[in-house]
Amino acid sequence: MKSLLIAASLMACSGFALATFAQTPASVTATCKDGSSFSGTTRSGACRGHGGVQSWGTAPAATTPAPAPSTPSPGSSAAAAGAGPGQVWVNTASKVYHCPNDRYYGKTKQGEYMTEAAAKAAGDRPSHGKSCS
Repeated sequence: MKSLLIAASLMACSGFALATFAQTPASVTATCKDGSSFSGTTRSGACRGHGGVQSWGTAPAATTPAPAPSTPSPGSSAAAAGAGPGQVWVNTASKVYHCPNDRYYGKTKQGEYMTEAAAKAAGDRPSHGKSCS
């Protein structure tokens, strides 16, 4: 009887410990190669689309990277976040700039927003040879 009571007590304690552990998921943080940060419960998919993981652990609190620009839905002429009126998206890898109505506007892995005049002055060329203005 005594051993049955001890076994039941141990099972109850181990079940409580497992339930307590399951309620507090571990937090994973990383700094991506493009400067953005990642946080989640697993490392799976960390920094996907941001060039990969630069370092694991706590992201630096001193610098707050700008959020990745959101892209308009297909068929929408709305500008992506971070873009202002008259802004084009320059793919810095290919030196091609995209207009707000272009399907690649704000979607390439490497790029930045700037005015069309600044893009031309930097030697960038329009996508498919069509300027925005």
